[in-house]
Amino acid sequence: MSNIILQAKDITRTYVEGKVNTCVLKKVNLDIYSDEITAIIGKSGSGKSTLLHILGTLDTQTSGDIIFKGQNLSGFSANQKAQFRNRNLGFVYQFHHLLGDFTAMENVMMPLLIGGTDVETATRTAKENLEKVGLSHRLNYRPSELSGGERQRVAIARALAHHPDLILADEPTGNLDAQNAQDIFALFTDLVRKEHIAVVMVTHDNSLAAKCDRVYQMKDGVIDAN
Repeated sequence: MSNIILQAKDITRTYVEGKVNTCVLKKVNLDIYSDEITAIIGKSGSGKSTLLHILGTLDTQTSGDIIFKGQNLSGFSANQKAQFRNRNLGFVYQFHHLLGDFTAMENVMMPLLIGGTDVETATRTAKENLEKVGLSHRLNYRPSELSGGERQRVAIARALAHHPDLILADEPTGNLDAQNAQDIFALFTDLVRKEHIAVVMVTHDNSLAAKCDRVYQMKDGVIDAN
């Protein structure tokens, strides 16, 4: 049975530049469930990515609360937020942001080593995660030697490094052709089922959104569940 893992309660976000106030999010409420893929859709400028960044504590809301497993994150310091992200969240972006001088395995090991994991454990975990995304035969390949779909799979393996409860994906298929987009979505579906994680995906691809367990539509900073 799915449980609520993350809640946004009355989230607003206003950016201030000089005398100009731009309200990007207006009292947004949503629930994210474990063992589900949730899509956030809407036109460019509707506030999708801003909301995702706030859910991931990469940006701070002007008002409202983010609740993770019953714990309010709103009062966390920058250091506490960084520790929270490292333990509980994985991030996947439209562009994979892999380090070109390192192999697939080294890219996946990086967040583990930075977090203080020993080399032996990091190596084992990276191999396991690359196997989960179907790249056990590409461990020692650099990004330039991989296809676009394979690079995104490495990025997903990296996001799994710390066994997160939640993966936040910002247009993860936006840079891929239709077949690779379907393959990446199938991978997310498989990970949700086998790893019992939640995935929140911002996407312009309505055909993929239609396959998600839950869809939130954004328009002018307001969100409604479909």
